[in-house]
Amino acid sequence: MIMLNDQEKMLISTVAYYNELDYPLTAFEIWKHLTVFEKNQENKSLGIEKIISILEDEKIKEFIQESKGFYFMKGRLKLIETRLKKNKISSLKIKKLRKIAYFLRFVPFVRMIAITGRLAMKSAERESDWDLFIILKNGRIWTGRTMVTLFLHLIGKRRYGKKIKDRACLNYFVSDESLKIDIENRPLEVNLFSASEYSFSIPLFGFKKYHKFQIKNSWIKDFKPNYSLTEIKDLKMISDNRFSKSIRKCGEKMLSFDFIENLLRKVEKEKIAKNPKTHKQGSIIEAKDEMLVFLPEPQGREIYERYREKLAVLGIFF
Repeated sequence: MIMLNDQEKMLISTVAYYNELDYPLTAFEIWKHLTVFEKNQENKSLGIEKIISILEDEKIKEFIQESKGFYFMKGRLKLIETRLKKNKISSLKIKKLRKIAYFLRFVPFVRMIAITGRLAMKSAERESDWDLFIILKNGRIWTGRTMVTLFLHLIGKRRYGKKIKDRACLNYFVSDESLKIDIENRPLEVNLFSASEYSFSIPLFGFKKYHKFQIKNSWIKDFKPNYSLTEIKDLKMISDNRFSKSIRKCGEKMLSFDFIENLLRKVEKEKIAKNPKTHKQGSIIEAKDEMLVFLPEPQGREIYERYREKLAVLGIFF
């Protein structure tokens, strides 16, 4: 058996984790998305020079292969072709989604819009939807969600039933005063998966809120030691100018009544309670004034178990 130190194990486990997502990594991406296997594992950040040095070690090549600048677990060369193909598909989808987000910023109570999931990783398939993470004004999360849903439905971009391709999946909303995600009561595998999801997220609108969200969720570094805050606004981000603010403010004045929020809360909670997916084993459904999460089939557990099994087969234990 090949003897490995903790740094080498960490690097191999990072490549192994993203291979479970069919996602080969460049050396820079291994550094950026370096993954800690267990939360209580000694959390040491590795520099890019150290990453490259480890990758060049002959014993590491017994586990990891390289081609065209991508690193992947031995025997999974086809992942490169898959990633390049999905990257092109995802880039086109993101371009379409930016156009939708341009108009979503006018919707009352919307404070931030970001892409998550496979699309944020630029690993979406042709028939994939758009996973959105949206921050709404505190105290108006039910009204805001309804308005976002209504807008996307009217323009034919809301996912429902078998209508999936290039449609928005509205499964994650939080209020702008409840930005810290409570992970204490969730299993480790979900936390690791969530840390990866948030670290890949792409903000489209509301940079200040997105930055604040990152600050509030510093726990991501427990799983991603090289994770860093986005300090500079992407030039492609949609700005919130005087015109968009005035339109949104006008709509908010007309809808800022407690009876509307209370009615929508009651109706939607009853609908959620009656939905069979809500009671599906393993589902993550949260319907609160601070957070609305609809994940009837979360992938975190399954991916994490495959990941652990892979490490066990390789004989990697921390």
